[in-house]
Amino acid sequence: MGKTLRVGILRETKNPPDRRVPLTPPQIVALEELYPNVEFFVQPSDFRCYSNEEYEYLDIPLKEDLRDCDILMGVKEVDKRYFIPWKKYLFFAHVAKKQPHNLEMFRAMAEKNISLIDFEYLTTDKGQRVVAFGRHAGIVGAYNGLRARGIKTNKFKLKPAYQCHDLDEMWAGLKLIEIKQGLKILVTGDGRVAHGAMETLAVANVEQVAPDDYLNREFDVPVFCQLRPEHYVSHKDGLNFSFSHFTKFPQEYQSTFLPYTKVTDILITGHFWDPRSPLFFTREDMKKLDFRISVIADISCDINGPIPSTHRVTTISDPFYSYNPILEIEEPAFTRQTNITVMSIDNLPGELPRDASQDFGKMLMSSVLLDLLSEIKSPMIERATILRDGKLTSGYNYLNDYLNA
Repeated sequence: MGKTLRVGILRETKNPPDRRVPLTPPQIVALEELYPNVEFFVQPSDFRCYSNEEYEYLDIPLKEDLRDCDILMGVKEVDKRYFIPWKKYLFFAHVAKKQPHNLEMFRAMAEKNISLIDFEYLTTDKGQRVVAFGRHAGIVGAYNGLRARGIKTNKFKLKPAYQCHDLDEMWAGLKLIEIKQGLKILVTGDGRVAHGAMETLAVANVEQVAPDDYLNREFDVPVFCQLRPEHYVSHKDGLNFSFSHFTKFPQEYQSTFLPYTKVTDILITGHFWDPRSPLFFTREDMKKLDFRISVIADISCDINGPIPSTHRVTTISDPFYSYNPILEIEEPAFTRQTNITVMSIDNLPGELPRDASQDFGKMLMSSVLLDLLSEIKSPMIERATILRDGKLTSGYNYLNDYLNA
């Protein structure tokens, strides 16, 4: 038998703390059966969605000091005070786009000779992500959009998602409400987030319609429309749309989104966006009398990005604010009917942490952990390795100026 590999599950240290886990207790038991040379240890936590007792019940040891672990795994960014030198970490680091708020954490990792594997960049050879929380972000984001509409119109009430025990309870409550006939909901994007949002709308008995019908017809039932990039941008020189070209050269495209603002009540965003891409609409567009959107559930949550009213992140406990389009300022949520209600939570899966964690763990087990725990040479692991022993890997050398700024 080879050397025992020790894997530590980190306590989340980002503030406010995230309740999700990368692996659930039953999943760890299954992994230990599959990999007899691997041992798991869990750092105790008072706020994790799976309690310490749930791990202990399945004979998974709790361990505060993880210095003898080979691999350390969490969900969100790690407080730089708790890094252990020369260890291999896996979590969503949010540094590969040179995010300013994570620079000090990134520097601490380099200084402590840490190896960083970022979940976000675990991809297939074709560039498709293999692990993500996007589906649950879409599920909860759409639910929050409907909840905001209910509060704004005083027509129905939905329990906050984070107060639901699980997804089943959340969707059971959703089935009880009646949504106004003729309500129009727009979903942007074609990935996990958008399809998660459409799952929620289907549970709420909102019917899907095609973009042309959405723009040109009225309905006697609530409807939604999914917009892919080819529906909301066009090439400036009239070239046929190509998604691969759009992702490489978004600055060559212009927005064709404005007609949808005149027929939409709720906008739910799950789209791809690059800072070089065109805005969906402008602040001036939002002042127009025919701008109909009253609720924006901005799941994509690009601050000061394509949705001008998204100027800050909201939280699970305080999810909404109002945007006054005339004065171009934020006001308290639901204070004026003429304001636009904005939801811009950036950790939506944390509202349903047990369901989201279970799905995420399944993806890890099916696509990643064989390569990781077998310690074989893996192109997928290599693509996601940003730091190796504190040094930038070749694929991430472009971060050198960010790291040493």
